Order: sequence, then C-alpha cells, then structure tokens
Amino acid sequence: MDENKKEAPQAEEAEEPKAPAAEVPAEEPEKKADRKDKKRDRKKEADKAAEKIAELEAQLAAGNDRYLRVCAEYDNFRRRSQKEKDGLYGEVKADTIQKFLPVYDNLERALKQGTEDEAYRKGVELIMAQFNATLEKLGVTVIDSLGRIFDPALHNAVMHVDDDEKGENEIVEVFQQGFRLGDKVIRFAMVKVAN
Repeated sequence: MDENKKEAPQAEEAEEPKAPAAEVPAEEPEKKADRKDKKRDRKKEADKAAEKIAELEAQLAAGNDRYLRVCAEYDNFRRRSQKEKDGLYGEVKADTIQKFLPVYDNLERALKQGTEDEAYRKGVELIMAQFNATLEKLGVTVIDSLGRIFDPALHNAVMHVDDDEKGENEIVEVFQQGFRLGDKVIRFAMVKVAN
C-alpha cells in the first residue's frame, strides 16, 4: 500500500507539468493576437477621439466666431441707436425753437415801433433780452447777414437791388433774421441782395 501511495502522488506530479506546458504554447499566440486587436482598437478609439476633438474645436471656433459677430453687430446697433437718438434730440430741439421764432419776430417788430411809454418799451426790451439769453443757452445763434456776401446755405434772397456803392452779392437789408443750432440752419435769413 505504501508503494501505491507513493506511485500515485508521483503520477499526479508527473501529469501536472505536462498540462501547463501544453496550454502555454496555445495561449501565447492568442495573447499576441488579443494585444494586436487591443492596440488596433485603442488606435481606432484614439483616431475617433482625435476626430471628435477636431470636430469640437471646429464647433468651438464657429461658436466663437458667431459670438464675436453678434458682439460686433450689437456694438454697431448701440452706436447707430445713440447716433439716431442724438439726431432725433437735435431735430426735436430745432423744431421746438422754430415754433418760438414768430415770437422773436413780433418782439423785434415791437422794438422797431416808436412809443411814448418808456416803461412799455423797457419791458419789451427786457423780454427780448431774456428771449435772446434763452436762445443762447439752447445753443441757438443768429445768422449774421447785414453787409455779408450772400450765401445760399444761410440766406434766402427775396429782393434784388442795383446799387453801385455796394459790392457784388452783398446783403443790404435783412427782412427776417436767420437762426442756427450748431451747424444746422433752423431758419434761413430773409434778405435783400445788391447787384
């Protein structure tokens, strides 16, 4: 029995090394193939990831470009709106002042009329001075015309007279004062031109 026991373990020991030796050569080519497949799969994944990154970078660049364009359009809109707002304010201001110019004309006519009541005359002069001060505060200036050369951008010639003492196109009389608000003419001066 002892011999059988000894033989049995030896047989078992002898069989064990053979089994792993037979399996090792069969697994190694599979491992190499698996490694190659895994490398190929990783390379495909890396290529896909690189393509995805390139696609995302292109989308980011396109989004950034759209963002910059929207910002530029908004900036242009803001500037245009401010310019229109400023222009509209100037137009409304000029229109409003133009509505008050007949009052100026009537005060000017009142001052040209003679009166015996000195207090009345003084009152009209004070009103006219206050009106002129208000126009000045608003930035309105009188177009200086008398003795100047006729300028169609500032004057409206309603009469023409031949006068040898006056120069060519010289303004000899102002019928109605002209006014400007900055560079904009609110009302053209109505004048008589010589020669």
